[in-house]
Amino acid sequence: MTMERLVFTAPLVRWQGDRGTYHLLVITDDAAEAIAMHERLRRLEYGARRGFGSVKVVARIGETEWKSSVFPQKSPSSSNAVGRQEREWILLVSRKVMHAEDLAAGDEVRLELELI
Repeated sequence: MTMERLVFTAPLVRWQGDRGTYHLLVITDDAAEAIAMHERLRRLEYGARRGFGSVKVVARIGETEWKSSVFPQKSPSSSNAVGRQEREWILLVSRKVMHAEDLAAGDEVRLELELI
């Protein structure tokens, strides 16, 4: 399987959960479709899904690069979609990355993803 590189810009979202505060990027549109296709091809090649349908990635924001996974999430509009289910993918952004790149919730972030 060849690796694919995606570039996407999205606002950094703050999400308050039961166990703490998380910061994440929601990947949509063409980038989300490319990740979904990568996951389907991987499943065909290896015959199994990864946990929660996740896809391994090398993520890069500014000068900071790290290995992680993106996780699928159905978009609110998917129930109205005809012929295909639209998807969003979630990437958690650690405090370490936020500090290194001087990021805060609401900042527009340019994300590069290499799908593994």
